[in-house]
Amino acid sequence: MATQPAPTRDLLEHFGPHRAYAIDAAGPEADRLVKTHCCFCGQQCGIQLKVNGNRVVGFEPWEEFPFNRGMLCPKGVKRYLQGSHPDRLLHAYQRDPAAPGGFRPLPYAAAIEQVAAAIQRIQAQYGNDAFAVLSGASLTNEKAYLMGKFARMCLKTANLDYNGRLCMVSAAAANKLAFGIDRAANPWSDIVAAEVVWISGANIGECAPITTHYVWQAREKGARLIVVDPRITPLARTCDLFLPVKPGRDVALFNGILHLMIENDWLDHDFIDAHTIGFDKVAEQVRNWTPRRTAEVTGIAERLIRQAAQWWGTARTSFLLHARGIEHHTHGVQNVLGAINMVLASGRLGRPGCGYATITGQGNGQGGREHGQKCDQLPGGRDITQPAHRAHVAAVWGIEPEELPGPGVDVYEIFRKIDRGEVRGLLSICFNPKVSLPDNTFVGRMLDKLEFYVAIDFFLNETARHADIVLPGSLHEEDEGTVTQIEGRVLKINRCVDPPGEARQDWRIIQDIAAALGRNRGFTFANPREIFEELRRASAGGIADYAGITYERLAREFGVFWPCPSEDHPGTPRLFEDGSWNPVARGQGRFYFPDGKARFHVTAYAPPAEDVDDAYPIILTTGRVVSQFLSGTQTRRIGPLVDQYAEPRVEMHPRLASRLGITDGDWTTIVSRRGSCTLRAQVVTTIRPDTVFVPYHWPGARSINQVTIAAQDPISKIPEFKVCAVRVFKAKAAPEYEER
Repeated sequence: MATQPAPTRDLLEHFGPHRAYAIDAAGPEADRLVKTHCCFCGQQCGIQLKVNGNRVVGFEPWEEFPFNRGMLCPKGVKRYLQGSHPDRLLHAYQRDPAAPGGFRPLPYAAAIEQVAAAIQRIQAQYGNDAFAVLSGASLTNEKAYLMGKFARMCLKTANLDYNGRLCMVSAAAANKLAFGIDRAANPWSDIVAAEVVWISGANIGECAPITTHYVWQAREKGARLIVVDPRITPLARTCDLFLPVKPGRDVALFNGILHLMIENDWLDHDFIDAHTIGFDKVAEQVRNWTPRRTAEVTGIAERLIRQAAQWWGTARTSFLLHARGIEHHTHGVQNVLGAINMVLASGRLGRPGCGYATITGQGNGQGGREHGQKCDQLPGGRDITQPAHRAHVAAVWGIEPEELPGPGVDVYEIFRKIDRGEVRGLLSICFNPKVSLPDNTFVGRMLDKLEFYVAIDFFLNETARHADIVLPGSLHEEDEGTVTQIEGRVLKINRCVDPPGEARQDWRIIQDIAAALGRNRGFTFANPREIFEELRRASAGGIADYAGITYERLAREFGVFWPCPSEDHPGTPRLFEDGSWNPVARGQGRFYFPDGKARFHVTAYAPPAEDVDDAYPIILTTGRVVSQFLSGTQTRRIGPLVDQYAEPRVEMHPRLASRLGITDGDWTTIVSRRGSCTLRAQVVTTIRPDTVFVPYHWPGARSINQVTIAAQDPISKIPEFKVCAVRVFKAKAAPEYEER
């Protein structure tokens, strides 16, 4: 008999949003309360941490903060428990040659000197680009800015990228192609006023639970909810229309919806004529996407496609949300452009209750890619290939534009460069690619191939176990700075405690390395505020303009929406309104192109890079669960979150399970052309019969990324985590789990 996944039996208990109540760890009472934000997803919910001495001991809701009004998901409720975990790195470590796989502590200053010596040796022998930097999208804006500056000005390497490459880059590329700007178009309050809410490839009940509250408010006011997903996710169980799309076929659905909008004249002709270009080419391209063809390709019944098109096409107000489900594909940019075409054709942008947004996954996924740690981008969202953009940033840094390296390559290509011998050394910070990258056995081999690797983190994650030197960094609550959350609202993170032992704030570690290299010009900041003041100047006049944002304003106004070009500017909660400030169009139009007009784009359908066949007849898709986050470095160390979802499982439909002779709880092996993984089966009725789902938060033998494919989108370079071909069978015996 089919059963539901244990973590989803009780929606009220397990899925946010729900009212958070104050919790204290066993131990001393708090002596102060610090307002800050959650360290996990891109919602960055407000929270008050209870502190005693130099220890966070609990939390209280921050009901005044406007985004979450005191509500938190299970991760937010338990986040404070990681600070006193015994795994916390308190010292620097170096690999111990006498103990394979082991480390021994060494003084922090000696560790910094070893790092600097290795960088100097490798760059002197092989060139500046032989040393690469991999950074993290959970870092504050200040740290993200500093990492970009460190790589390009101090190390003078082009080989820089970040783990946001695995998150929102397909959406970022498509947004820039269509709108000229990469940011959610609306505050979440506009969701509540929408007549139709369309959610594609976004399991918000587990991955962005507080956003569920906004959707539920809209439904209470009569909104219709359309959910598109291969799985009946928790929110989909309450939706008005569920479209069970076959993984990798989203752009076909969007083309089919637009076909019906045109056929029935559900279009805003005035908006299209006044504010867009390229519609006629798109209309011609979707002519062949009839409901029948769309149904055949997507696996969605024709009547459901027609119903979705009617609801979307005839609504007066609407809001479309999407996330990694349509972005983690070799045609992720095309998927997103297809969704945007639907929105533009409706004309429902730039006014209350009408919106479009990408749901940000990582803690600072938005700000983390705006200020220079992405391989092709400079601070302020500037393009590293544009002479004027290079000149502006070089002037702020006090160097000549010619001194800035050119664009680098994506994170997976950096590992391919290691394989080719072009990259010999690596520094990473708050990134765990051995768990989070596809085909991760290859990643592990490349880490071992490096001549030198230094990792900065607060726990010894699976990737750092390959390092020569490990430097102890800082938790979210041990530093201050800013982050930019899901709506485009810049927020202030407040320090609650100091790093323990010899751990350091990450920005101090980077500056210590620069000083040891004798290259500390531009790396003598006394605190994060000084970094932010330089970031403001570097971003001024760019698309992501933070020039008018100050720490004082962030505290006073519960955050400020960028772009904000001056201190007397109110910020920009809703983009694309008539008369809104636009540094590109200069008042000529709503969108961020010189003519002020948005761009329709032809979105051709292509199947996944690896489709099913006789040898590998089942689709594997991957994602998150509510109690775990990304590679699990933090959440797998928080006991109550582990209890809620202790191990990954293979989610499959009863029809598939019956055909394979598998029952709920059986050990089940998934095999692809790259590797295999054996996990327990979870037999559910909430998934397509041709698809299996496995969450990706676990390492070693339980890591599903041993199986996934490293194929990438040609524009965004995001990997195709959401589709690969596998075969599945009942395992002969339980696996012997061994951490690799």
